[in-house]
Amino acid sequence: MNPVAEKDPQEAIITSAVSLEAPWALVEKFSTLVRDSGGKAERRAVDYIVKQLGKWGVPHTLHEPELLISIPKKARLEVITPEARALTAKTPSMSLSTDGRFKRGSLVYLPAQGVGGIIGIFEGLGEIAQDVSDKVVLAEGYPSPGKVIEFQEKGAVGAIFISPGERIHEGICTSIWGSPDLDTIRRKPQIPVVAINKTEGSWLRALAQAGPVKVKLSTKLDEGWRPIPVLVAEIRGSEEPDKFVLLHGHIDSWHEGIGDNATGDATLLEVARVLWKHRDALRRSVRIAWWSGHSHGRYAGSTWYADTYALDIDENAIAHINCDSPGCRWASVFEDVFWMSEAEGIGKAVIRDVAGQEAEGGRPLRAGDKSFSNIGVSTFYMLSSTMPQSLVKEKGNYPVGGCGANIAWHTEDDTMEIADRDNLLRDMKVYAAATFRAANSTIYPLDFRATAREFAQTLARYQDAAGTHFDFTPAKDEVEALEDDLERFYDAAHALMQKPVIDPQVRRANEIQRRLGRVLVCINYSRAGQFRHDPAVNVPALPDLEPATKLAALAQGSDAYRMTRTHLARGRNRVVAALREARRILEEASV
Repeated sequence: MNPVAEKDPQEAIITSAVSLEAPWALVEKFSTLVRDSGGKAERRAVDYIVKQLGKWGVPHTLHEPELLISIPKKARLEVITPEARALTAKTPSMSLSTDGRFKRGSLVYLPAQGVGGIIGIFEGLGEIAQDVSDKVVLAEGYPSPGKVIEFQEKGAVGAIFISPGERIHEGICTSIWGSPDLDTIRRKPQIPVVAINKTEGSWLRALAQAGPVKVKLSTKLDEGWRPIPVLVAEIRGSEEPDKFVLLHGHIDSWHEGIGDNATGDATLLEVARVLWKHRDALRRSVRIAWWSGHSHGRYAGSTWYADTYALDIDENAIAHINCDSPGCRWASVFEDVFWMSEAEGIGKAVIRDVAGQEAEGGRPLRAGDKSFSNIGVSTFYMLSSTMPQSLVKEKGNYPVGGCGANIAWHTEDDTMEIADRDNLLRDMKVYAAATFRAANSTIYPLDFRATAREFAQTLARYQDAAGTHFDFTPAKDEVEALEDDLERFYDAAHALMQKPVIDPQVRRANEIQRRLGRVLVCINYSRAGQFRHDPAVNVPALPDLEPATKLAALAQGSDAYRMTRTHLARGRNRVVAALREARRILEEASV
């Protein structure tokens, strides 16, 4: 039985009701607003959406939490020796502000060794062979939190990043997810960070490779706790209103931010309009949220919502869907859209049914307002449609984190020409159908058999890497048993597909799926555990066990070897205990 095969007959009515009129007007309006988190222009953007929702009668709430926001204002970089030269520079959000005062140091260049593709935007460099203590580090790529953490821990006094193109891409360099707490504040960047463009970066790299270089850099950021808008519309379901699907995206931007994310904001608005108009067909509720603090607070708005409504989300959220960068220029295919394994079925099926395409995706990155993984909520989609790889290569583009693979992402070039009317109409229909289907499926459209298969593959990979140095058999045995239990559960659930949503057996089956997600999603996407937020660096599959990939290379008997084995033993205990808990949950379903 495939739980995602169910398609509500009224879904075609929902998609046919999607129109460009209101969303395109929003995109045009937002092209006049540079939406800094908590700024006046962003507030005008929120007021625009509130006015539209009010005109249609869509219920909504505007929250204004005070969160830590960092707005870059100015950066300077000057080469002192062997020749004096000023370079154009920008500083990322959450870099240490020197308040315009210069920090001096000798330059050390670290050769590129990053991961290709979009994941490389969020990765660190790993092992750093050179001595960077008391040095200003020069490295290629984006100022990712992983790299900044590594440089800081190695004693660097500053960092310079060479952008892959002639535009310097804006960004944020902290690994703290959302606003800091007492545990995470220690990870706040303590060094100034700047980025320069490709041409000037190539010159500086050649200079550093030729001999000693001294530089000075300064940064200025407007940083502090300030109120930011979090706007949430809610369309109540007619049969099981307490349960909900969360559709969301960010409203703040870098510059005009048309492809990232005015088109997404427009999509959310249109889905709200259509679902409100057809609310009698909606079985469960849909919440649609516009977050601020994405760009300038490391997902501050969505994290606040996850914290503030954590228990409600834990008890009632079915799934969450992120809407970022739909409807962009030349974005004709669906690749790298991302989904958790249990949601792959619905993610692919909706795109196939609505857009007539086979989608490609994979494990979600630790990015894109994925602020609900620690609670254990399944998700699908992060980015939307994108350019075909052949076109990316033809244009000589490099990986970016949105805008349909347009390299205008996070630059002054993300203007109206990035939006495409036809692509936006198609993508809005995809999001409307996905949200409607997730809310209306009799049995939640999640398949945890796929999650168990992912676990089996992950454990096999880790066992191959560890060899005889560590034994994952207890975890592998539990996964095999879980797979058998899940087959029986979904076979039984198949017989319930024609029953009403409020049927006690249906509700019980869905409660089983909810509880499974809270256990299995957590061990697959979090080290910190439920209700805490992991750092904004990539989280590997079954992260407690990932050090197995390095164990065999360590000298037996060394401190590192022994500590890694200890770490794996504790991680294995956590995974086995979670798998047994999942099996107990399924056992209750058969009683």
